[in-house]
Amino acid sequence: MPDCRIGSIADEEQLDDLLSEPSPALVDMMRRISGDIAVLGVAGKMGVTLARMAKRASDAAGTSRRVIGVARFSSPGAREKLERYGVETIAGDLLDQAALDALPETPLVVYMAGMKFGATHQEGLTWAMNCYLPGMVAQRYRRSRIVAFSTGNVYGMVPVTGGGSREDDPLRPEGDYAMSCLGRERILEHFSRALDIPMAIIRLNYAVEMRYGVLADLARKVWNGTPVDVRMGHFNVIWQADANDQSLRALEHTNTPPEILNVTGPEILSVRAVAADFAKRMDKPVSFTGQEAPDALLNDASKARPLFGPPRVNAEQVQVWLSDWVARGGAALDKPTHFEVRDGKY
Repeated sequence: MPDCRIGSIADEEQLDDLLSEPSPALVDMMRRISGDIAVLGVAGKMGVTLARMAKRASDAAGTSRRVIGVARFSSPGAREKLERYGVETIAGDLLDQAALDALPETPLVVYMAGMKFGATHQEGLTWAMNCYLPGMVAQRYRRSRIVAFSTGNVYGMVPVTGGGSREDDPLRPEGDYAMSCLGRERILEHFSRALDIPMAIIRLNYAVEMRYGVLADLARKVWNGTPVDVRMGHFNVIWQADANDQSLRALEHTNTPPEILNVTGPEILSVRAVAADFAKRMDKPVSFTGQEAPDALLNDASKARPLFGPPRVNAEQVQVWLSDWVARGGAALDKPTHFEVRDGKY
């Protein structure tokens, strides 16, 4: 378990170690389940640490299991990292039917492929990635157990005072990204029912670490003296290691039709309060634009909590680490989350 007493994360190597550290519960699960794991879309922001966590948990459990990461690997470094960690890699375009058919059979699949940023100008590709591809994958892995990533954006805005959206709430997605993500869920549900595929769908809001995420966006805005937009005034986050851990443990909670699970932290955080906290910790001034709306994209993860327990790292601890990380010039992915967007256009 991460030592939350540390006030500083030294470098990316230590960060990646923390983000891929499995919980004892995940190690125990790896002893109970059998079969190799394919992580489809492994080269994204979470995939590398999730695949490494699966490998570390399997090794700690004493099981002989292949963890196979599949992606185009268009960005440098991800493939080399994975192979260094003992994760096998396969480069290929999942939308290519021949490439998909050529992938090895695995009893366990974590499906992470999807498209968000650029959706507004590439609507066709967005819908192909988020709706058409899930059907291809479900048919290819009809004999597997599948955990698939989705997003809390499918719920739409809810009142800040309501505690966040629950899994059985009405869905009101706005914009091509959110609508296509609901399309992904509907396609997966169809094939789960039609082909009797056990699945779990993870509605995530939002995974954070030092280089990327809502908290990293806010910390860097404060450090750089950029005014903070508070119109989307509230949000949920979860430390990426906890999101990885819970998503992998969902392999033991698949169902037909799919089990839907919100994954996020228990706190509803205020953009204004978090930015002010960063300003105090980093001894920087902070300014704000806009006014908080009464609603926001918020998830309630109380259904998942009995299954997985609380996150090992809370949002306040991430803020402590981030304040130090940003002040020291720590690495960033330079990919803003655009969490402040309220019209669904990413």
